[in-house]
Amino acid sequence: MEDRAIALDRNFIERVGKQDFEAIGEGWDHRKLGLTDADFIGLFESQLKSRLLDLESRKMRGRNQGFYTIGSSGHEGNAAYGLAFRPKDMAFLHYRSGAFVIERGRHVPGETLLYDMLLSFAASCEDPISGGRHKVLGSKQLNIPPQTSTIASHLPKSVGAALSIPLTERIGLASQMPLDSVVLCNFGDASANHASAQTAINAATWAAYQQVPMPLVFICEDNGIGISTPTPKGWIAANFSQRPSLKYFYCDGRDILDCYKVSKAAADYARVHRKPVFLHVRTVRLMGHAGSDAEIAYMSEAQILANEAQDPILVTAKQLIDANLMTSEKIIELYQSIKSQIEAISRLAVTKPKLESAEQAMASIVPPKVSLDPIPVLDDQSRQQLFKADRLALSKPLHMGKLINLTLTEMMARYKNIVVCGEDVGKKGGVYHVTSRLVERFTPNRVINTLLDETSILGLATGMAHNGILPIPEIQFLAYVHNAEDQIRGEAATLSFFSNGQFTNPMVIRIAGLAYQKGFGGHFHNDNSFAVFRDIPGLIIACPSNGRDAMLMLRECVRLAREEQRVVIFLEPIALYMTRDLHHENDGLWSHHYLPEAAAENDTKGQIPLAEVEEFGNGDELAIISYANGYYLSRQAEKELAELGIACRVIDLRWLAPLNESAIIEAAKACRHLLIVDECRKTGSISEAIVTCLHEALGEACPPLARITADDCFIPLADAATLPLPSKAQIVEAAVELVGHNSSVAQLKQKA
Repeated sequence: MEDRAIALDRNFIERVGKQDFEAIGEGWDHRKLGLTDADFIGLFESQLKSRLLDLESRKMRGRNQGFYTIGSSGHEGNAAYGLAFRPKDMAFLHYRSGAFVIERGRHVPGETLLYDMLLSFAASCEDPISGGRHKVLGSKQLNIPPQTSTIASHLPKSVGAALSIPLTERIGLASQMPLDSVVLCNFGDASANHASAQTAINAATWAAYQQVPMPLVFICEDNGIGISTPTPKGWIAANFSQRPSLKYFYCDGRDILDCYKVSKAAADYARVHRKPVFLHVRTVRLMGHAGSDAEIAYMSEAQILANEAQDPILVTAKQLIDANLMTSEKIIELYQSIKSQIEAISRLAVTKPKLESAEQAMASIVPPKVSLDPIPVLDDQSRQQLFKADRLALSKPLHMGKLINLTLTEMMARYKNIVVCGEDVGKKGGVYHVTSRLVERFTPNRVINTLLDETSILGLATGMAHNGILPIPEIQFLAYVHNAEDQIRGEAATLSFFSNGQFTNPMVIRIAGLAYQKGFGGHFHNDNSFAVFRDIPGLIIACPSNGRDAMLMLRECVRLAREEQRVVIFLEPIALYMTRDLHHENDGLWSHHYLPEAAAENDTKGQIPLAEVEEFGNGDELAIISYANGYYLSRQAEKELAELGIACRVIDLRWLAPLNESAIIEAAKACRHLLIVDECRKTGSISEAIVTCLHEALGEACPPLARITADDCFIPLADAATLPLPSKAQIVEAAVELVGHNSSVAQLKQKA
């Protein structure tokens, strides 16, 4: 079968010339819909530009000058809501939205979208949105955060962004989006079945059902097929038209005037009523899923030709002729003129420089720092009033869980844009009461009890972060994050990279996790693996082992999010939440007094800087490197090792990403032996990275080393829960064996 890009190009000219059109469209009078002649013609020009960019992208691919050919052909009706919505309305778009972007850009002075998009097709580092990192649709000026080949993963954050608009008004925060704006996101009919879409729509309606304002328009562009899998006829309407608290609209996206009329009504409804809308847009997919997709493999020739006869730019051409705004000759002339223009721009775009080094490619992984006005720490009077209910607790040493709670309290009082969200974080105060009393102190507007859905929690946080809010979402257990990890991996952590640092969504994600909990079993509550985070570029992982560090590191995490726009994981060891003692009952060595920010000015300014490690002891016989529960056990082991005559130092990594490799190397150089204690599973654990780092840096000069890890096993129940995990006794035994002191070995055997 003939190349469909060539066929579509030729057929448009031939059918317009013969005025051979399908009977599609309602015979609208565009003026009665509120459209001027200029806007009607402008919509058509946006459609043509989108189509001709698609055709050019395939030619560029054929010349090895372009690198991505998922296009918008058949979906050019979305130019209509490029006009129906305002340029200030944030738009989270899928990849078939070229006409929308072009139409929105038509109303913002200074936009050069044809050139910009062709630079993106050519992967030029001068591409103004991604800097040559991907072919994405996005623009800072047009309020379109970039998306890659998303399959509905952008819907959860659209819920958070929409909720944030009225939320900023309620909490008295300066909104970065106009208070009367709405958020829109579009996606395909196949993507509507994805878990991310279902959870986002459910979360939006769950909130709206409780009268929570939600100015959001979900736009499902229904072309009837997902790559090669047909969508059952009527499925989208049956699935979404009767959802509670979700206003349903339908339009024919092949008909630009119908699409404008209905999308304007949908936008107005969401704007006025602040309720979520589902806009169902019928479309048709032309030229297959992408340039590499041969439709003839799964569709008949008759089906392909029938789809092409419904070409939306042919429908608009007919409407313009019927309205006496353009003749067929003028339409063909306009088409050829735009085609020549795009070809000329393409010849220029492909000559522009590309990324030429890993350093250039990686430059936007870490967002740029921002300059913010300093906010003073709380004065004594304000702090005393804030902690009135905790007056007695403040007079004595406290465990980690309470110290995190007090730090959150002080951070929220100081920074008015912090919003805590998660399941049970309100009146219950979280499963471990770490967020207790926050809702009473800061109201449900800033301590949001969410539905039971981690994807929604993380999407909520990501979306709110687009609007000047600093979210601190809570995930109840480490294992619970796995069903939602793409919200971190595919959305939050990639935004700076794919937008060349122009868009960011800073946040601090608190996750209770790791092992050693008494009585808990299974990988849902006793999960000793955080490998899911370790390979995400730019993500920071903080993991305190004690309450003092938790206080100071949480403050640094907030600073990193606020000033450096980072996405931070704050991993809290559940088994150490309530731990007060180290060596014996009532020694109090693992509890600490709360250190207010004002009183901490002489104590590293109340923060532990990113990547700073902790060293306990100065022995040079053995260095033990660990973190969290492993550090706690290593500190216990250190006492016994000293009694056996082995002088060692114990290093708490604290920050698990990025790893402070230089500190690890210096510790190795300072000691004759090295023991790594890792409570996570042997395979895929951070100890593998530490060993690799040491051997790569020191080679044969690396001191003898060993590592203790958990077994490659899920955590069983009750007393068996610690069987696969490192123990104090194992650490002592491994240290003695590594050091090889005959006297120490004898003492250890005698003690046993």
